[in-house]
Amino acid sequence: MAGGGGTLCCQSRPAVGFIARLTDQSAGFLRFVLALSIALATASGWQELRAEEAPKARIVGLGATTCQQFNDDVSSNPSVRRDDLAWAQGYMSGILLSRPLGVDAGLDPVTFGLISQLDFLDHQCAQNPSADFADAVEALYKRLRKEGKT
Repeated sequence: MAGGGGTLCCQSRPAVGFIARLTDQSAGFLRFVLALSIALATASGWQELRAEEAPKARIVGLGATTCQQFNDDVSSNPSVRRDDLAWAQGYMSGILLSRPLGVDAGLDPVTFGLISQLDFLDHQCAQNPSADFADAVEALYKRLRKEGKT
């Protein structure tokens, strides 16, 4: 077509032709979908940000201490390890109870052996003295999950 007729124009710039053919209803729907997409993407990013900033749950009892305090207590009185292990067993039982039904169903905190668990906690706290003792117990729980899968 001579002089750049309408068909040639729309073929060279397909987006312009598409937008020109939109009805008011479909343009409104397109705007709605775009707005919804932006809202969902923003909400998703906000949720991830909030999860990173979420404070830890308040932990109570003998295990509500740092690994450094655990290390110091064990050094001055080795029998305290038994009390800390009992607390750790209860804490892991709480984690297990909070899991959805069927998840970690085969996990048994005793399958790794109590002495092995104590050694694991000693090692974790020796490597990470500034961490909370509960963090070491959570690492033990993750280890027990691996043991339960083998």
